[in-house]
Amino acid sequence: MKKNKYVPRLIAWEVTRTCHLNCKHCRAGATNKFYEDEFQKEEIFKVLENIASFSKPIIILTGGEPMLREDIYEIASYGTQLGLKMVMAPCGMLITEEEIEKMKKSGIQRISLSLDGANPKTHDDFRQRQGAFNEIIKAAKLAKESGLEFQINTTVQKNNVHELPQILELVVNLGAKAFHPFLLVPTGRAKNLADQEISPEEYERILNWIYEQRQRVPIQFKPTCAPHYYRIFRQREKGKKRSNSYHGLDFMSKGCMGGQSFAFISHVGKVQICGFLEVEAGDLRKENYDFKFIWDNSPLFQDIRNIDKYNGRCGYCEFRYICGGCRARAFAISGNYLDEEPYCIYQPKRKNTK
Repeated sequence: MKKNKYVPRLIAWEVTRTCHLNCKHCRAGATNKFYEDEFQKEEIFKVLENIASFSKPIIILTGGEPMLREDIYEIASYGTQLGLKMVMAPCGMLITEEEIEKMKKSGIQRISLSLDGANPKTHDDFRQRQGAFNEIIKAAKLAKESGLEFQINTTVQKNNVHELPQILELVVNLGAKAFHPFLLVPTGRAKNLADQEISPEEYERILNWIYEQRQRVPIQFKPTCAPHYYRIFRQREKGKKRSNSYHGLDFMSKGCMGGQSFAFISHVGKVQICGFLEVEAGDLRKENYDFKFIWDNSPLFQDIRNIDKYNGRCGYCEFRYICGGCRARAFAISGNYLDEEPYCIYQPKRKNTK
C-alpha cells in the first residue's frame, strides 16, 4: 500500500477564543467574552485520540488565551499520554510560578510568547494594553528560571520593523530557544492594518537580514508566514559547500506547510490549512471527530497540495515546491487562495508553460 506523503507534523488548536487582550492584529478578533459552542473537553479528547492513531504531531494549544480554560492542563496531560508533543501559546499575563509548574506537570514542553516591540511603548500600543510589555518580560524570565522552554514571536509591521535588531538582542538575552518573526497577514483585525504592511521590497530585505543574522545568534531564528524565505535561503546558500546537517531544520523545512504538514482547528472544530486562511476544510463535529478523514479527503487540502495548479508565478516558479507562497495572503488580496504570493518580488527563471 502506498504511504501517504502528507502527514500532519504541527497542529494549532484554538481551544478558546476568549482573551483578555484586544490586539490590533488578532486573526481571530478575540475578545473577553463567552463564546458559544466551543469544544468541550470530551470532544477534544476524541479528536486527540484520532490524531494520535495515525500521527504524532506537535499540538499547539492556542487561543484566545488558552490559560482561561479551566481544563487546559487536563487537555495537555491527555495529549501527552497519547504520545503527542504538547506546547502552548499563552498571552503572558496569567503566567506565574505556580502556573508554569502546572504546565510542566501536564507535559507542556514549550510555550511561545509574543513580543511586538523592543520597548513598552511599541509593544503596549500594538497589544492595546498598558503594562503588556512588562508582563511578557516577566513571563519569559519565569519560564527561564523554571526550566520551561520558550520561544518569542513578533508580528512584523511598519511600526516595529526598525526595532527588529533590538528585539532579537532582547530575545537572546532573555534566554529564548527560538525567535520567530511573523510577517503580517491581513486577516481578522489585521485587515485594518493595511497601512502598516511593509512593502514587498522591504519583505525581501528583512528576509535577507534574517538569513544573515541566523549565522551569528545562538538560537533558532527563522520567519513564519514568509514562505519565500526558503527561496532566499537556497539562493544565498547556492555554491556554498556545507552539509545538510549544518542547517538542521532550516534546510529540511519548506515555506507554506498549510494543508501539507500543518493544520489549524478553530474553537468550534472547523479545520483550516492555517489560522489565517478562513476557508473551511471540514467540520469535526459533522465528521464524527475524525480529523484523519478531513486531512485525507478535504477538497481544500487537495487543492493546496497540488502546487503545479497554483496561479501566476507560484504555479511555475522553480522554487514553488520549497516555497509555495502564502495562501492566506493570496486569499486576502485577491479572494483566491490559489493565486500567486502578492508580496514576493522574485521573477521565476522558468518560463510560464500554462
